[in-house]
Amino acid sequence: MSDTTAAVIAGQEAAIHAAMTAGGSYWRGTSPLKIGQLRSAFACALHMHQPTIPAGADGALISHLQYMFEHPGEGDNHNAEPFAQCYRRLADLIPQLISEGCSPRIMLDVSGNLLWGAEQMGRSDITAAWRHLACDPLMQQHVEWLGTFWSHAVAPSTPIPDLRLQIEAWQHQFAHAFGIEALQRVRGFSLPEMALPNHPETLFALIEALRQAGYRWVLLQEHSVETLSGEPLSEAQKYLPNRLIARNGNGQSTEITALIKTQGSDTKLVGQMQPCYEALSRDRLPLGDITLPSLVSQIADGENGGVMMNEFPQAFIQAHQRIAGEHGTASINGSEFLELLEADGISPEQFPAIQAVGQHRLYGLLPERWSHEQLEQAIAALKASEQGFSIDGASWTNDLSWVKGYESVLEPMQSLSAAFHQRFSGPLSADPSLSSSPVYRECLLHLLLLETSCFRYWGQGVWTDYAREIHRRGMACLA
Repeated sequence: MSDTTAAVIAGQEAAIHAAMTAGGSYWRGTSPLKIGQLRSAFACALHMHQPTIPAGADGALISHLQYMFEHPGEGDNHNAEPFAQCYRRLADLIPQLISEGCSPRIMLDVSGNLLWGAEQMGRSDITAAWRHLACDPLMQQHVEWLGTFWSHAVAPSTPIPDLRLQIEAWQHQFAHAFGIEALQRVRGFSLPEMALPNHPETLFALIEALRQAGYRWVLLQEHSVETLSGEPLSEAQKYLPNRLIARNGNGQSTEITALIKTQGSDTKLVGQMQPCYEALSRDRLPLGDITLPSLVSQIADGENGGVMMNEFPQAFIQAHQRIAGEHGTASINGSEFLELLEADGISPEQFPAIQAVGQHRLYGLLPERWSHEQLEQAIAALKASEQGFSIDGASWTNDLSWVKGYESVLEPMQSLSAAFHQRFSGPLSADPSLSSSPVYRECLLHLLLLETSCFRYWGQGVWTDYAREIHRRGMACLA
């Protein structure tokens, strides 16, 4: 099947902005949970993604899932249908548990690539399942969708102007699939690869873009952040909401609420519902002169690996059956937890403050207000004096860089981004009809696609070739 269904990534900026800045609460009016009666809770998220690649008929852009179906003999492509079933199965599991008297919760992070790809493929079973989970009033009490970047870009090495484009493109794709009202409920954000920028300029731009897009909180990996004094988070602090603070050279600061995912990249944590059983062993934690329930937060690939394909469904069912009669521990979603805290008079200003890892050392070399040149000089000084200091951001694990060794993809990405913003800048960018034009959308599509993490994660070879071809087409579009 060729690329006959267009990606919906731009054109409705004003309507989406109005909807996302309208405010309001979405959980406190329907949640049966009482924060004051809970010792602990657990919040689990499933991340699902398939990249878009130029590998269809005559080089058409298709979902990698479609490629798996068409090339079953390559690698693990025989898992194409099991993957497809993983994408839709929550629409069966959640109603089953509700019918048994359980109160399940799950958060879903589905990339724009995959939202588009399932539609391209005509997999109405998947899209209908997602629509049920996103739009049915009963399902909305149990399922929270998380925003993300449209093409699973890695935030620390994505050009700063493109962070907003990635965020808005995903909102367009989601609204196209499920409607503006469903999008209004999407208030938490999941960073692809949990990659948090620690370069001050990038982090500040990211948080501002998230806030302007209407997001209220973000899910972070524990070792991607530090306290304002540069220390790792305390054991207790990992299970409380925090405030992620960012500063810029003008002396301004911005912040967003953060929930902390503990431990590294291990799908078994969610695949075997470890967060549930950890939560059962935890108690309330002090926050100033009050206490809050401990919150165990985890995210894992929703389909990748034998544990998620085979063990997760039964583990998910068993965990929620286990706590059905448990009054002190509950399954909860991120926005639900935060809204219930707010309903109890607990505001984000009371949460501990954190920043991206390594920033304490950096700020120690900078004045209160700094120039870009001063910032780069401080970064260079720390790299020269402190072995292992990096401003490339942090993700699932401390030893994974999304920059080193990937120049063959990063340099074309930077050049395409620069060309895109040069083409669509100045007076032209103020035209509200610009984002609706076919040329703009085609150029934007290739820019977003080139920033997909998979072209780096899978290393040299065919994936680099895909990136090179997308870059070529993007530059041709801009010519």
